[in-house]
Parts: sequence; C-alpha cells; structure tokens
Amino acid sequence: MAEPGKMQPLRESVVIRSLRRFRDAYFPNSARVNRDAVMDVGGEEPQLGFLDRLSVDLQFLIMTYLSPVDICRLGATSQYWRAMVRDPLLWRFFLFRDFPYWPSIDHLTMPQLDLLEAPTISDNEFLDDTEEGRDEGMKARPDYMAEYLKGCPSCRQKWLPSRAPYQVVTSLLQSLVPSAEPRYAMFGPGMEQLDVSLVTRLMHAPDLLPVSGTPHRQINGIGSGISYMFNNLHKFNILTLYSSNRAERERAREQKQYLSNKLFTLEGGDDSGHLIYKPAPQVQQVCQVVDGFIYVANAEPEKTDDRESEVAQIRAVLSSAWGSASRPLLVLSCVSREEGEAAVATNLQCTSGNRIRCRTPCVHMAKRLSLSQLVNPWMVQDTVVESLSGLLDGISWLLRCSGVKIYAS
Repeated sequence: MAEPGKMQPLRESVVIRSLRRFRDAYFPNSARVNRDAVMDVGGEEPQLGFLDRLSVDLQFLIMTYLSPVDICRLGATSQYWRAMVRDPLLWRFFLFRDFPYWPSIDHLTMPQLDLLEAPTISDNEFLDDTEEGRDEGMKARPDYMAEYLKGCPSCRQKWLPSRAPYQVVTSLLQSLVPSAEPRYAMFGPGMEQLDVSLVTRLMHAPDLLPVSGTPHRQINGIGSGISYMFNNLHKFNILTLYSSNRAERERAREQKQYLSNKLFTLEGGDDSGHLIYKPAPQVQQVCQVVDGFIYVANAEPEKTDDRESEVAQIRAVLSSAWGSASRPLLVLSCVSREEGEAAVATNLQCTSGNRIRCRTPCVHMAKRLSLSQLVNPWMVQDTVVESLSGLLDGISWLLRCSGVKIYAS
C-alpha cells in the first residue's frame, strides 16, 4: 500500500505483466502464428501483423520509444492495438516518467496528481475473466491516458490555431494602429535569489525582446517599468516590484542572510492557520492598474522551502486587483543556468532515471504554489535566466490571455 501524499512510480515489469495478462485474456491467438494459413498460398492471409506477434516485452519496449501521438496512431491500426494502448498502467507509467520534463503547464492542462498518489490497483481488480467485469473495471480505473494527453506539451501544440497568410497582412495593419499596451507586475523571490538577474538579462536581450522604451510616468515611486516588443509587433510593459534595493540584495546574497520582504506586511493567520499578507499601499495601486502578473519563482534544487509564504503573497496580490479573477498569472519557474552547467556549478547530481534534472518540475511548482486553487488563469513556464530559454513561450501565453492575437508559426 502506498503512503498517502506520495507518488508511486511503476516498475516496467508491472506494466508488462498487466499487458501480458490482458492479451492472454482477450487476444489469446495474438502470440501464435497460423502456420497452415502461411503455407496455404491459395488461402487468406493471416490477419495478425508482425508487431502483433511480438512478445509483450518487445511491444512495450517499442511503445516507450514512440511519441504520444504515434501511440494513438498505433491504436488506430487494429482492434488489438486499440485495446493495448489504452491500458491504464501503461499511461500511468508514461505520465510518471514524462511529466517532470514537461516545460510548461497551465490551469487547463494540469494533471490530477492525486491519481499518481493513489495505490496501484491489484491484478485481480485490473483483470476480470468476464466481459462484464472488464467493462466495470474500465469504468473504475482512472483515465491516465486522458490526463497524459491533456498535459503533454506536444499534444497541446496541436490545438493552437495556425497563422493563415492573410493574417500576416492583418498583423502588419494592426501594428500601424496605436493601441494600449498591456502592463504586467513582476515580483517573486526568483528575481532576488538567483545568481543571474532576470531583469538585467531582459534589458540586454535585443534578439529576443527588444526594449521599446521606458515611459516617464510613475506609480507612487515604483516606476512605470520597461516596455518590450514581442515578435516586433506587440508592445507590452513590465512593472518590476522588488522587495528591497540593490545594495540590500547584494549584501544578503554575499552573507547568505534572509532578506525581509518590504512588499508585504504579515497580518497573522486565518482560522485554518494559513498566513495572511497585506500588500504595501504602492503595491496595491500597481495591482489595480495592471493587466496581469508575472511571478518569478526559484526552481533551483537547493532553494529553501518557503511555500506557505509564497502561496499567501500570490493570493494577496491577486486579491488586491479589481476584477482579479480574469487577470492571468504567469509563473516563470527559473534556474540561473542550463541544467548541465548548473550541475557542475553546484556539484549536484539530481537524477531521475538516466536523465539529469536540476530544477523543480513545473508540475511540482504548480502544486507547491497551490495554483489549482486559484480562479485566475495561470501558467507555469520553465525558464533559464542566463539564456532566457522558455521566456517567449510564457510571454506569448500571457499576451494571448490579455486579448492579443498571436498565432502559432
């Protein structure tokens, strides 16, 4: 029995055993070749294909190398493969194996992690000798296949609208018409805790996000932020909310000391014991005029967990905005450098299987920040500050949520 609250990975042997028992129960002839049909030239060709006659071990091995789309296509080739590729344990295995490497997740595609925390159903429950028992068993099992296809980024991209040729002309005409640029408030510990400054990199990345200007208007001393140009068409503004000044941040980083957050005031806790923060007056003013929010999270593995404060501060900011339920929240789940460089720099070997993973997965970040409990649209995007990898995908989602028409290339 699995411990509650802990995800239980599946061994390959468990999945293979499930597939084998299923095939032996419902397709007993799939592993045997009809020699008479093969030798009889005048007779009908055997219905079983080459893949159908392979051992279950080899069939499973082949499926582990296929993309989710290819597995679904394989299921469309025959009744046998349609049944095999829908095995719940198969997709539970894929889901647990792959979701730590998904670069993004949002409020529409977040998988139900409690399905992975549930104990594996026993063999007797997964297989019944009767057709009626099989149908009842399928209804009782979690639909891991649907959870996987809903969250997998490569499957999500299939649903993005393509850009028709006439829309290129339309975008050019739209760029000639002045429009109010969306403004976003950016805050979070990743702006101050990482070795590489995200704000500095943004200001010196003309190939990705050219700086289009720094307006002179200010909001109660915080400043109006910096305007950037996305795809050389869409202008937007980022208001940066630091919890301290540069000298305080550098001193705290050198001395490895905790830096108090001046953006919020701790007002105590609620009846459930959850922390309650109140944004400073100037922060509240910012929240009321922006079109959305960018939260910069620290996804590096050695980061000390301050989950409760992070959750409370995000909620405090969202609740301070008028009409906050419709304003999007983009979480940039940041590490300073690429994973290979980070592993050498920190002398860490964060492994999962045979691949190195030196960051908090975006799905885990969404769970850590309790984003599923928000009514706002949200997205978590893996981002590398040094290269700004992943940033444009997050900004594209944010602009779409603000009504900007951006099409997949």
